Amino acid sequence: MVITVALKALAIWVGILLLAVANGALRESLLVPGLGTPAALVLSGLLLSALIIGVAYLSLPWLQISHAPQLCAVGLGWLALTLVFEFSFGLWQGKSWPELLEAYTFRGGNVWPLVLAATTLAPYIAAKLRGQG
Repeated sequence: MVITVALKALAIWVGILLLAVANGALRESLLVPGLGTPAALVLSGLLLSALIIGVAYLSLPWLQISHAPQLCAVGLGWLALTLVFEFSFGLWQGKSWPELLEAYTFRGGNVWPLVLAATTLAPYIAAKLRGQG
């Protein structure tokens, strides 16, 4: 059961990753030119947070979990996967640690820490929205 939930949670996270990449493309191609960087970052972060919670809401029946510890474990797993991906990809691109950590400062409209909080809490929020948990 635990392995099945973990594999399903991983598959869902890959879907979230694809949505995040599409969100970034939307931000850079439409939102930044139209709204400017600070507003685009805020709007993009809020959109991505909503998408993540929406994915959690839609996938919760497939995951077949409803207890708070399980929901929190999935959320923490998604957070860990996101951080590993974010830092690994950034380092692979040649970014320095100070550049990578800049996303966590809330400067210039960056709300990345809120997206990470939404990612972590998404399964629990989704369960609450479904009347579970």
